[in-house]
Amino acid sequence: MTVVRLFNTTGPRQSGAYGMVVPRFVRQALETRPLTVFGDGRQLRCFTNVSDVVAALMALSATPEAIGEVVNIGNPREISISDLAELVREMVGSDSVIQFQGYESAYGCGFEDMRRRVPDVGRLKELVGFVPTTPLETTIEEIAADLRRCMETGIEAGIETQSAAVAR
Repeated sequence: MTVVRLFNTTGPRQSGAYGMVVPRFVRQALETRPLTVFGDGRQLRCFTNVSDVVAALMALSATPEAIGEVVNIGNPREISISDLAELVREMVGSDSVIQFQGYESAYGCGFEDMRRRVPDVGRLKELVGFVPTTPLETTIEEIAADLRRCMETGIEAGIETQSAAVAR
C-alpha cells in the first residue's frame, strides 16, 4: 500500500461546491457575478491539474519502491486566493468585481484557516521522477471551456440531469 496526500486537485467537470475555489471563481467570472474571496485573500494555496494527479497515481502504482511510503501529490506553485481571483477574471475576460467576505459567513463562528498550504513533492520526484507541472493557467482554461460548454447546452457542469442524458 502507498498512502498519497492530494493537494487541491482541480480540473474540468469539478463542482464549485464544498469550497472548490477554482471552478467557483471561474463560474462566477463567466456569469459576471462577484468573485467571493473568504478572509483577506492572502492565504496561499497550490492547485494541481487532475491530469497530473492521475499521472502521478499511475506512476506510483507501478513503482514497487513506493510501497509503504507516504507521498504528497500536488503542484508546488503558490498563489494567494486574491491573486487567483484576479487571474481568473483576466483569463475569462470578466468584469466581475472581487468581493471579500469574512469566514464566519461561510463556515460559522470560530473558523480558522491555514495561511499557507504547499506540498513538499520531493518524495514523489525521488520515487517516480515526476512533479506535477501543468500551469494553473491551463487548468483555468480547461475549466472555463467546460463550463462554457455546459452553459451553452444547459447542462450543469459535472452533473448531467437525467432528462438531459435521456435527450441525447
